Amino acid sequence: MTEPLHIVCPHCHTTNRVAAEHLGNAPDCGKCHQALFTGHPLALDAASFERHIGRSQVPVLVDFWAPWCGPCRMMAPAFEQAAGLLEPHVRLAKVNTEDEQQLAARFNIRSIPTLALFVNGREVARQAGAFRSAQDIVGWVRSHL
Repeated sequence: MTEPLHIVCPHCHTTNRVAAEHLGNAPDCGKCHQALFTGHPLALDAASFERHIGRSQVPVLVDFWAPWCGPCRMMAPAFEQAAGLLEPHVRLAKVNTEDEQQLAARFNIRSIPTLALFVNGREVARQAGAFRSAQDIVGWVRSHL
């Protein structure tokens, strides 16, 4: 048996311990009893960003976007679909750069959409510009893990 992974709940943001071999068994949060993986991107604010990036031991793919951004809106359905394809091995999240300007500045986001892949709290890859399909997003993520 492998060491359990820390997984942050997308609902109550509590850190849970889940055995890696049980990730595919739809684990629930020990506190709020909701699914740890929903197959949908998670909207993060600054506080929840810190929890998910800093405490989760599954990689987190973050889409830095804004509501007024045409390419962001164009990529949104593909990003949504990619969540269903990559979870539970990668968590997908979105950060609205209009609402979280300090977070965008901290990560030096110069253009949107920008995807950033975090592993164990550290950014390991970045892509500026929109992907056309969920398969493109999945392929890019897998090429960096």
